[in-house]
Amino acid sequence: MRAVLVDGAIAFDARDVAPRAAALEADGFDGLWSAETGHDPLVTLALAAPATSRVALGTAIVVAFGRSPLITATMANDLQLLSSGRLLLGLGSQIRPHIEKRYSMPWSHPAARMREYVLAMRAIWSSWHEGTRLSFRGEFYRHTLMTPFFNPGPNPYGSPKVFVAAVGERMTEVAGEVADGLLVHPFTTERYLREVTLPALERGLAASGRRRDDVQVALSGMVVAGEDEGVRRHHALEIRRQIAFYASTPAYRGVLDLHGWADLQPRLNDLSRRGRWEEMGQLIDDDVLDAVAVVGPVETLGRGVLERFAGVVDRYSAYPSAHLGPADVDRIRAQIQGAQGRAGAPLTPRAP
Repeated sequence: MRAVLVDGAIAFDARDVAPRAAALEADGFDGLWSAETGHDPLVTLALAAPATSRVALGTAIVVAFGRSPLITATMANDLQLLSSGRLLLGLGSQIRPHIEKRYSMPWSHPAARMREYVLAMRAIWSSWHEGTRLSFRGEFYRHTLMTPFFNPGPNPYGSPKVFVAAVGERMTEVAGEVADGLLVHPFTTERYLREVTLPALERGLAASGRRRDDVQVALSGMVVAGEDEGVRRHHALEIRRQIAFYASTPAYRGVLDLHGWADLQPRLNDLSRRGRWEEMGQLIDDDVLDAVAVVGPVETLGRGVLERFAGVVDRYSAYPSAHLGPADVDRIRAQIQGAQGRAGAPLTPRAP
């Protein structure tokens, strides 16, 4: 059984990214993930790359359908070079309203589109690194022109590893078929991972003639921490609201269905449409909370994470939360690594 790598999160702050990334690497984290919220995650990692030398640098996520495959391939290729081969390019589809109304981009058949997106990027990278003729013609994307002026040439570190974010079975199959890793959505449970996610991943792997050891599964898991029950109850309010927000999305209903909580999704969706966010959190009872989040004192959370996810996921990070301070996250990391008898396994990039 492979050891669980422990990752951290890195947020955009032009004044703080570099020293923060260096400190997290020194603490022993195996990787750092940046998210696409109000800032571009690749820019965040471009600031972190020269300040670090060992940790993997990942995006969780880049919104794929908000960009053409060429734009993403170009930025990822540059960051792969800046980081000496440490990029984990995590792609996500987002949901239809955001793609159409926020990005003003087309939406259709997200799983099929994501599969083609990854293959298009690989064709672009091949034209740069191996000198193959660019001739990608798909249903959604077409890339047939690459003149020398726009060709950056071979990258000494090769192409970055590509992770695909997924909740549903079809997108998970796509990750298994064409990606190097799967980004598991924070709104999941151990049971959903074992009974739905991993079998779907295996089907995708079988389609590409690969095995489970050929990919990594990364999870940013929710936790509720606190030294006593009263503090944990207070912190749980935040996590209940976050669970309710995710559970209100129709695309994530499968998690609820598996546990017999199907009636919860339309109720949450209705409240979200009316902006009644506080009431949404109140619908998340202890059974739902305990299934989605690891709950307990900070000093026991590392063991709780391993009991649920060792042998299921390969990379774990604590879901960014207002109630988890940097010291808490570092204690969780140390517990997980200590319980496995390791102090952080460095990623070995491909040599130039």
